[in-house]
Amino acid sequence: MDIRWYGHAAFRLQAENGTSVITDPFQPDLVGYAPIPDAADIVVRSSADDKGHCREDLIPGEHALVEALEVAQNGGKTRVGGVEFTAMEAMEYEHHFEHEVPGQNAMYRFELDGIKIAHMGDVGNRLTPKQLEFYEDVDVLLALTGSILTIKMPDLMEMIHKVSPKIVIPMHFRTLTYRRQAGAWVEEFLINFHPEQIDYALSYDATIAKAELPDETRVLVMDYHR
Repeated sequence: MDIRWYGHAAFRLQAENGTSVITDPFQPDLVGYAPIPDAADIVVRSSADDKGHCREDLIPGEHALVEALEVAQNGGKTRVGGVEFTAMEAMEYEHHFEHEVPGQNAMYRFELDGIKIAHMGDVGNRLTPKQLEFYEDVDVLLALTGSILTIKMPDLMEMIHKVSPKIVIPMHFRTLTYRRQAGAWVEEFLINFHPEQIDYALSYDATIAKAELPDETRVLVMDYHR
């Protein structure tokens, strides 16, 4: 499986058979990252009203849309383009300075090339026991690591320790490009791991093979697409 990070919470994951999924596309002038230039077969968004996570209309070409929050509110599962998606409702950060009332969004999971992937959406609070169960047996966790405006670091680390994903890819953290400069730098997440657990892609592209998944949790730090 090939994976590309565009910045914020947006990734493109492509299976060996060519099936591609883009997650949580953003509005470039809002977050500061370059427009997403790539097409995909499927686009998933964790909410329909957060421009940092929902701009499916800016993805080029034709694609199927998965509204993760709608999926979460209507049985929790759907199958699109040969890929099964599972979603669970979550609340945004309750003291979010941009919203008077915390918005609802969804965490979601899917599988490509036998690799179980979980995206944290925009969850802003400590996970409930049921939400923790949602992440059990995940291989690749796309993790909110910016702490401010999203899940707090101790709560995130509690989840990671309990479910032990094979690979954690940090997202939604502060960079020199990111315009919402209230977030934390990725180093504030990385200090929770031994340096030998951390790999650096040194690129916005990486390849993950099921046969090469580690036995214990490792962190893969990616650059963002320019």
